[in-house]
Amino acid sequence: MPPVRQTSADDSWHFTSEGNLGLTVTNFGVFGRQFDESYAALNQPSCVYKLNSNLPKEQVEHFSYAGVWVGGIRNGIVHVSTGITDGSFSAGEPGLEFTNTASAADTVQTRSSILTSPLFDPSAISHQDLISDYSDTNTVLPGTSTLIPEHDPLGISVHQEVYCWNYSYADAFAILSFTVTNLEDSPIEDLYVAFWADASVGNMNYTNYEPGGGPGGRWTWYDNLNNFVQNGDQKLAITYDEDGDNGWAESYMAFTVLGGEGLVDSFTVNYHQWPWNTSSSMLYPTWIMPLDDEERYAKMVTPGDYAVIPGYDVYGNPIDDPGEATHSWMLFLSCGPFESLGPGESVEAVFAIVCGRWAGNYRDDVPERRTNLMLNAEWAQTIYNGEDSNGNGVLDPDEDLNGNGQLDHYVFPKPPPSPRMAVVPGDGEVTLYWDSSAEAAFDSLTGKLDFEGYRIYSSPKTLDLGEEYTLLAQFDLDYDLDPFDDDSSLIGFNTGFSAIQMEDSVLIDGLYYHYSFTNEGVLNGWPSVAGGLYYAITAYDRGNPQNNLPSLESSPLENRVYTYPGTTPAAANDMRVGVYPNPYRVAASWDGPGATQRMIWFQYLPAQAEIRIYTLAGDLVDTIHHDSGSYDGSDVDLIGSGSFGSRTSFSGGEHAWDLLNSNNQEIATGLYLYTVENLSNGNVKTGTFLVIK
Repeated sequence: MPPVRQTSADDSWHFTSEGNLGLTVTNFGVFGRQFDESYAALNQPSCVYKLNSNLPKEQVEHFSYAGVWVGGIRNGIVHVSTGITDGSFSAGEPGLEFTNTASAADTVQTRSSILTSPLFDPSAISHQDLISDYSDTNTVLPGTSTLIPEHDPLGISVHQEVYCWNYSYADAFAILSFTVTNLEDSPIEDLYVAFWADASVGNMNYTNYEPGGGPGGRWTWYDNLNNFVQNGDQKLAITYDEDGDNGWAESYMAFTVLGGEGLVDSFTVNYHQWPWNTSSSMLYPTWIMPLDDEERYAKMVTPGDYAVIPGYDVYGNPIDDPGEATHSWMLFLSCGPFESLGPGESVEAVFAIVCGRWAGNYRDDVPERRTNLMLNAEWAQTIYNGEDSNGNGVLDPDEDLNGNGQLDHYVFPKPPPSPRMAVVPGDGEVTLYWDSSAEAAFDSLTGKLDFEGYRIYSSPKTLDLGEEYTLLAQFDLDYDLDPFDDDSSLIGFNTGFSAIQMEDSVLIDGLYYHYSFTNEGVLNGWPSVAGGLYYAITAYDRGNPQNNLPSLESSPLENRVYTYPGTTPAAANDMRVGVYPNPYRVAASWDGPGATQRMIWFQYLPAQAEIRIYTLAGDLVDTIHHDSGSYDGSDVDLIGSGSFGSRTSFSGGEHAWDLLNSNNQEIATGLYLYTVENLSNGNVKTGTFLVIK
């Protein structure tokens, strides 16, 4: 099942990918996607952290669906409109009450503050803004005759903006802004905004919906716990897998309210939870699902009984056996009230979805284990506050960092952007090309050019599984050559760029590149699921010693590219042909856990070729069509697994095969024949390979 959709105009395929939080965002008030058999094939996260980790153990899901709720009182009558509720999966079911228009153009819009991005927009707030609009005014799905059941509209529209960044201190959260506008002729009183989620923490690389499950078995919804904690002035609704699934799900997710426009001074943040689809419970009488607008509004405006959160004692400490309280717990956080909302007026509620790996080796949910989560939540608050350093909502003296006389959110120190980068793999080597765009970046606070240098990273070169990158080289401005450098703030080794600067720029895919670096002695063909090979080039600045600000560096995630070194397309008269590994033994080092996650490589291929594989008896096993210009590895599960759409480059003269026949069945042990036909001249090359199981 794909992410929930109500009409053909619904957009449910966008997700945040610039940072390490992968969050599916729609244009009808729903976040996330269903967990089912389609999960791996769709290659789309619901709420994954860490999305871009090279360690499968760290790619943890945190909820299937989530959604915004808006409630208030109009003319003495309570109305609550919901993005989604327990048990809602498809059109015509209660709870899916926000709709966009029937226009195919009414989709999630994307913009980016990254100067080198094709989606760059000077009005962008973050590295990836996802923007949509919807309303609750329809009682029939636009463009259909399908009724929205049990829906009594409040009469509002919602302008939704989701922000994410790739900086190391800001890549674990997404900020969600909901601007609610009154569309009717009468005011809305006591308006509240809430966020609901069907929380379920686990790792699809370990437990999943495949017929045989994953290495840890089938996915389960019933091994989670929730909690409500305070971190200074912040209040967080958190969820986690109770035992961490043997290290595969050691991750927290939290909702927190960052602020908004129009909240009354005495506004409250209220937490609730309840077991999935459970409206009455002798075991948990305090924590039950609301069934109608009156009950939902009551949840929004009143705090839960924090002294009886399942799994914790009255002091908030984990009980001796918290596993007794695990369940499929819904997670709920609301804020309000807002000021009276007159006709045509708007208010804004700003939430954050924050994740963090467990800290230390603590068995229980103690404050020390939440250290990473709390730090990430603090950064989300800091970035939202922007110039409002004390969070009082007033532009105090010395807070106007950009000098425009207004209190601005999302203003904070930033490094220069990563350069545009092209990756060209060859046989046993990879060459990186990049441009000089980062050198023209101005500091966002001082308005000065403060670029200092480049750092070149690859996937880990050591066996330290905790390492994400290896620093291959660093090049920085030579103070003797750059008249704009400030000798009072020396950074780096003053290498200059002569070792990487090309005499003539290179044109690749319509862009000019000015620098190059070749990494030699790399292994051909290693897939990303086995660690893979990837590269990134970052840019860093000089910092600002006068303001006690250290040198800042862009994120490797900004331009990271996976690559597969190998032979380049063979010349017309080149009759070499090859397969590796040969012989192939099942459970090779790069194999994944399942029968579909195995592969071998054909090498020395011409640019356009047809590969035919036969048994010794002459039976055709499979046919592969190779085109060096369009090959993306998508016909092999092992190459695309777990990458969530990461950019990948290939050498052009190699093609992977998953050792499955044309009927998608495993092949047997034995010797196989193959032919490679050059489609440009008809030349045929032949060879053999051995499979040992």
